Amino acid sequence: MGWSTHASGTLDPPEVRNWHIHLIAMVVSMSALAMGYDTAVIGGTMALESFVRDFEWSDVDKTTRDTIQGNIVSTFQAGCFFGALLSFAIAEKFGRRMCILLASLVFLLGATLMTASRGSLNMIYAGRAVAGLGIGSSSLVVPVYIAEVAPPSIRGRLVGVFEIASQAGGMLGFWINYATDRTIDRSQQSQWIIPLALQLVPGLGLFFGMWLFCPESPRWLARGDDFEGARRILLRIRGLPQDHPYLSREMAEIRAQVEERSTLHRSKREQARKLLQKGVRNRMAIGLTLMFLQSFTGVNIITYYAPRIFATLGVQGTSLKLFSTGFYGIAKTLGMFTFTFWVVERVGRRKGLIWGAALGCIPMWYIGGYVMRADPERAAAIGAVTRDAWGYLAMVCVYVNGFIICATWQGITWTYASEIFPLDIRMLCVALTTAVTWLGSFIIARFTPYMISDLGYGAYFFFGSILVSMGIWAFFFVPETKGVVLEQMDALFAQSTVKVVWAQMKGQAVLPQQTLETTDVQTQDSKEAVVDEVESKDV
Repeated sequence: MGWSTHASGTLDPPEVRNWHIHLIAMVVSMSALAMGYDTAVIGGTMALESFVRDFEWSDVDKTTRDTIQGNIVSTFQAGCFFGALLSFAIAEKFGRRMCILLASLVFLLGATLMTASRGSLNMIYAGRAVAGLGIGSSSLVVPVYIAEVAPPSIRGRLVGVFEIASQAGGMLGFWINYATDRTIDRSQQSQWIIPLALQLVPGLGLFFGMWLFCPESPRWLARGDDFEGARRILLRIRGLPQDHPYLSREMAEIRAQVEERSTLHRSKREQARKLLQKGVRNRMAIGLTLMFLQSFTGVNIITYYAPRIFATLGVQGTSLKLFSTGFYGIAKTLGMFTFTFWVVERVGRRKGLIWGAALGCIPMWYIGGYVMRADPERAAAIGAVTRDAWGYLAMVCVYVNGFIICATWQGITWTYASEIFPLDIRMLCVALTTAVTWLGSFIIARFTPYMISDLGYGAYFFFGSILVSMGIWAFFFVPETKGVVLEQMDALFAQSTVKVVWAQMKGQAVLPQQTLETTDVQTQDSKEAVVDEVESKDV
């Protein structure tokens, strides 16, 4: 068997891995481009001398500066938290497509407020919060949308496109800050306006691309008993003839799961009650833990406050700090490419998490040790900074950590949380897990300035220790889902999670034989029902 970038062991014919499904993933991933750009650009923008001058906080004390920076960055994460929670009902009632369109409009409003702030911190706060509402909404719906339209063999890859776009957006934000600092005079407001205005571009691309090229999720349509509409969309995006057995089988599996769940249209209270049922509560525990912990890998503190982080390593001058930050964006983007085209479908979800934690903690420990020994920020304050080989190695470790974490935890968490939950409460589960990741990001964004100022090297030791704990937890409690179709997740998680993990480690089958036989019977019955329905439509 030759090397490939898709999961093995599935029934997917090559035709389903077509250009159309990749185009859909790239269009909806414009939301991730906006998310990554908005998340990363603000740290560099706040470091621009024109921004500091126009917003009148060049002479404030250290504590006030930390508070202002924390407020500017964290209002975005706060908006994302509420956007993820509030969008659940919209995505369920009006569909994934309509929710993404509305989210793009909200983001565009927030980006416009930031661009037009003209020295008003209150408008920056408001713009960041409103843009966060839009990004939080899209970050909830887009991974689920991709998972629901993707064939199993490239589901991880297509969610990885979302993650590549996120890191590419961050890289663009870093380098655009550097470019404006080098090419636009600091006396002009445009030096900080241009980086903020450019976030409108991916927002517009998302709205018009979604409107023109992306259909509704076939699984959402099936939930509303529109099986014919679901079948038409599958026919379009799979690139197969209408009588192809794969298409009939996929449609039959969707219909079997919908018909099996007689409580699909349950009340919100009943949906909440189901979260605690056996086979669901273990998935919720894993999803919530993964999404919360991914904010504590150390990548977020560098993304949000990269210029300040490099200052603690002895990097002096605004341009040099922004230049160093730009290479951090490149390292993260390369890591996400590695995740998408190798880790997620070849290494797998579980092993990726374990190796990511084991390798990612090493650079953090070294950075902490270097800062403890050399204290380059204090040396810079008294004009005695010198960067030796150990200092340059510390900078390299920043890049290595970003590469490793993006190749593993940053991508796997979003993929895992978008694929493991039951169809009837999938959006509720993803809303909660997405909100939790933004809650973690808010905590990091709000308190990192104080950690950098007060803990110093201890901040790096803290995140290195968290990574070790994350790897141990993933080793014992995270089952592998690579190549498992969405309709089989219920059977996988109906068993003891620990037993499933150990069975997978031993190479044993984790889907019981009786489950597979039952699924085959349901699939055959549902296939006959689909054929009957299509024939009646033709008549």
